[in-house]
Amino acid sequence: MPTLWFTIVALMLAAYVVLDGFDLGAGVIYLLVAHTGEERRLVLRAIGPVWDGNEVWLLATGGTLYFAFPQLYASSFSGFYLPLMMVLWLLMLRGLGIELRTHIDNSVWQGFFDVVFSGASALLPIFFGAALGNVIRGVPLGPDGYFFEPLWTNFRAGSHPGILDWYTVLAGVVALVSLTAHGALYVALKTEAELAERSRQIAVGLWPVELILTLVALAATYYVRPQVMNNYRDHPIGLLVPFVVLGGLALMIWGSGRGSPLGKQKLAFVGSGLYLTAMLVGAVYALYPMVLPASTDPAYSLTIDSTAAGHHGLVVGVIWWLIGIVITLGYFVFLYRMFRGKVGLEGGGY
Repeated sequence: MPTLWFTIVALMLAAYVVLDGFDLGAGVIYLLVAHTGEERRLVLRAIGPVWDGNEVWLLATGGTLYFAFPQLYASSFSGFYLPLMMVLWLLMLRGLGIELRTHIDNSVWQGFFDVVFSGASALLPIFFGAALGNVIRGVPLGPDGYFFEPLWTNFRAGSHPGILDWYTVLAGVVALVSLTAHGALYVALKTEAELAERSRQIAVGLWPVELILTLVALAATYYVRPQVMNNYRDHPIGLLVPFVVLGGLALMIWGSGRGSPLGKQKLAFVGSGLYLTAMLVGAVYALYPMVLPASTDPAYSLTIDSTAAGHHGLVVGVIWWLIGIVITLGYFVFLYRMFRGKVGLEGGGY
């Protein structure tokens, strides 16, 4: 049961990154590709029907974590209290930027909320990437299973690091670049003419940066925590993950060339989703059975067995989770089919 719920949480987190990742990326490029008020409305229309639904995956992942691994939830949410509050504020500011910009037809008002929306969208991937970097690197857990991290110390990944150091900042930059390219591919897929071409150019321009950062991040991860290779050595099937990562990157660049037909553009977006999913799966595979490594003493690390809820609760939870996920997937299939195709300026909303 703990392994099953560990997999469920990882899959829900991957769903959040892939789905909310493209509207975060659309927010990052928002002020770069949209030069007029009409083009900005088109970008917002591209994500308008789905962005708030995509964010529900983050809430669902947190709720599932609370149910299945209560000790991990208590430890991580208390140790990461400050960055968690910052993420919540950024999520709220992003929503306010989208919803409030159209309340007053004034260029200053709309420009202010455009900057709020784009700035919050750019900072969120950095925080999420840094959070994943903290989990991979390890945190200064004590014998009671709790920890405290300042925002930064000396920027070194030692036994008592801060939330921000060179490795977690690198992880944040990788997340920012990856989600920006993911969002650019989505905007190119949903819009037309110059707006789509500018978005495509950003995705193509970021591709070599994404490739280099991926390789650098993999080398840095091995340097910071050599133990990440243990599961790959013991269970070589995990070595398929790097091939999926590279395959996703190859699909992105193959499908995003100038003049590519719609089918190839869709494959480029799918490739970006595969890349993001494989990167997360690779991190989860390397950590298992740990859920929060300790940078102080390995004996203090939190594992799926030491943090899981009772067996009976986990079994009953699987039944209710299956019911909920069927309803959720049905809703998302309906939503994305309802709003498929290119967006335009006609009609109301956004």
